[in-house]
Amino acid sequence: MTVFNFGSINVDHFYNVPHLPRPGETLAATGHAQGLGGKGANQSVAARRMGSDVVHIGMVGPEGAGRRELDQFGVDVRFTGTDGRMTGHANIYVDERGENLIVVMPGANHEQSLSLLEAAMSEARAGDIFLLQNEANHTAEAARMARAAGCFVIYSAAPFKPEKAHDLLPLVDVLVVNQVEAEQMAEFLGIEIAALEVPALLITKGADGATWRGKTEVFQAAFAADPVDTTGAGDCFIGAVAAGLDQGLSIAEALRLGSAASAIQVTRPGTADAIPTRQEVNDLLAQP
Repeated sequence: MTVFNFGSINVDHFYNVPHLPRPGETLAATGHAQGLGGKGANQSVAARRMGSDVVHIGMVGPEGAGRRELDQFGVDVRFTGTDGRMTGHANIYVDERGENLIVVMPGANHEQSLSLLEAAMSEARAGDIFLLQNEANHTAEAARMARAAGCFVIYSAAPFKPEKAHDLLPLVDVLVVNQVEAEQMAEFLGIEIAALEVPALLITKGADGATWRGKTEVFQAAFAADPVDTTGAGDCFIGAVAAGLDQGLSIAEALRLGSAASAIQVTRPGTADAIPTRQEVNDLLAQP
């Protein structure tokens, strides 16, 4: 099977700072690095590194930044266009505890091509996984096309907007939110979290683990880790979970795979470049 991902691609600029900037404060960074990022790209890399065939559908600028890096990771980029005015980018400030502050310029992520999406979906088959997030435009159209092709649609509702998530609920098989977003969604609808009308709800809780609520409820505790940089940890988790489901793992096994992958990822600086290989994750899972 295949994991299709309609999502963002960014060039990430990382700045190490003694603490996160306060309003009006000027800080001197103690380090700088650049790498591939964006929620979509991070999830594609994670799914690919866990061993799944991954097709990324997206848009970058004419210089091709981000597309080249995805290709180097082994992601199929035939449906990643270069017609955007500029590749999206993010400035990420990481403090000494590994916490971050992120400013994103969407760029080409908001200039997606429906013709590329249609071409990609012409290759999709029933049972393929389809990922999408809120950092690209045309998400509703993408979800409809994926459902029409028989894909299993996993929607990461981040950056979170309750009205957008509400509109997509009838089009997805799994809604992925963190605990705060789940509470905001329930408040927006005036219901309890358990009453959200979606086949499955995956709530991520960082160091407190993750819970899958569907026909059955599955909880996965977080693996112990000493974080260096938490940027992209959720994306790594979701991409790995998607790969696990694509490869026929049970929900519990897929959550465990994702938890282990993200536990390794946070111990390294960076986003996509920090995502571990499947062998590294297997080694962690094999530990008593």
